[in-house]
Amino acid sequence: MKKLVNNREYSGLEIYAIKNSLESNELSELEPPSIRRGVKNSSINFFYIAITIDSYSIPKKIEHSQVTSLVPTYHKEQTVNSYEKYKDSKIEWLGEIPEHWGLIPLRYIAKVQTGNTPSKNIPDYYSKNEGLPWIKPDELNEFNKLSTSKEKLTQKGSKEARIISQGSILVCCIGTIGKIGVAGCDLSTNQQINSITFSKKIISNFGKYLIYSSSVEHSKLANGNVVRILNTNTQKSIKLVIPSILEQITIANFLDKKTAQIDEAIAIKEQQISLLKEHKQITIQQAVTQGINPNVTMRDSGVDWIGQIPEHWEIIPLKHICKFTGGGTPTKDKLCYWEGGTIPWVSPKDMKSDYISATQDYITVNAVKNSSTNYIPPFSLLLVVRSGILQRKIPVSINKVEVTLNQDMKALILSKKMNTKFLMNFILGNNNALLVEWTKEGATVESIEHEYLANGLISVPPLVEQQEINIFIERVAAKIDKAITLQNQQIQKLKEYKTTLINSAVTGKIKIPHN
Repeated sequence: MKKLVNNREYSGLEIYAIKNSLESNELSELEPPSIRRGVKNSSINFFYIAITIDSYSIPKKIEHSQVTSLVPTYHKEQTVNSYEKYKDSKIEWLGEIPEHWGLIPLRYIAKVQTGNTPSKNIPDYYSKNEGLPWIKPDELNEFNKLSTSKEKLTQKGSKEARIISQGSILVCCIGTIGKIGVAGCDLSTNQQINSITFSKKIISNFGKYLIYSSSVEHSKLANGNVVRILNTNTQKSIKLVIPSILEQITIANFLDKKTAQIDEAIAIKEQQISLLKEHKQITIQQAVTQGINPNVTMRDSGVDWIGQIPEHWEIIPLKHICKFTGGGTPTKDKLCYWEGGTIPWVSPKDMKSDYISATQDYITVNAVKNSSTNYIPPFSLLLVVRSGILQRKIPVSINKVEVTLNQDMKALILSKKMNTKFLMNFILGNNNALLVEWTKEGATVESIEHEYLANGLISVPPLVEQQEINIFIERVAAKIDKAITLQNQQIQKLKEYKTTLINSAVTGKIKIPHN
């Protein structure tokens, strides 16, 4: 069965209107009056994916009227099959296993090989375009087969690498211990990854789930405080179960199907989160440029990306409604500028929330006196003006306490004509347009040009109206954020269920019948 949502087809899943997080009578409130008077939105529909996974089939029909948890569970009315007899494996993470299953250390059923890094001092070894895939831990992607990489090895570089055969299981053993991937072709890895190539006793498709389920044991056996490392010999000592080849095929086929269905549900929920975030930004953008009164007379703003505004609003350059203050970094050579400091010193790494009252770094009074940083009064608008994040986002925050800034920041101290929260909403709602307006094309470092910023045009309603718009945005944003939080919780539960299902199948806690 296929259903169409937002011009996209979904098969094998039932689509249901949102419940719990957004009641039906709240949906209209999420649309600002500017949308209701005819401004076209991005055709965002609010849907949740309702999915249940019973013992062996998915999906199971859910009545539309039900308030569902949307979390896959085993149904109580169904009996989960188990094996007739079990034995104690005497291994904590395995527990009891089917009596007829074998138990053997990894070293006896697989070749374990550590990757390596051909010399970075020889540029001819590496290529961005063509060559042998050279996998690093951030590219490991569970069960999706890897057949390419960000960096590749040339023919010369490949001669210095350890070639790993297709179908091998890749395991991170330095850093994110136990993270796995599957070689979709012959490839190579760096030294943080060990490859596991199973003998004929274990089929590769079952082996990937077996290694995935042993990730807890991998992590438990790792050493190190700052960077955790799992020694290859220690990894080889991990004991694994060995079902018959027929059972391995049956379990692997079952898990291939079920994990694909769970991953599809997760992907759809992640898409819903993206749509919710998009709708939130559109709602803010329309509220700060068109207002929330559907009956007001509109006029052309004269600014293409702003469009129509209420006729009583003004369009004003930013420099006419605020003053700008920059920052600086006290020398790190004088520890007395930093040790025992009590003055918050804001840098881009602190710009993760709407309001700031605490920072990662603090400086002393002498540091302020002897550097280019300045005191910023409370309830100013803080803006990141130089950072890689400006490729996609303009971080803004309001400081609740007096702070200082580093050189990658600016503070906008506003006149009485402009509400700080309204200006923050204006920037958040028009993020994409302002990135184009305020940044310099072709710059080697992502930065906001002060001249473009100062001359940037802002829609300015009367102060009372600014405050009313802020209240509207806060109410709507809270409801959308609630829906996003619920979706994230459900994604986490789906991931937990996926892990439990894999562990139960490969350790024999449930018996998968032969087809």
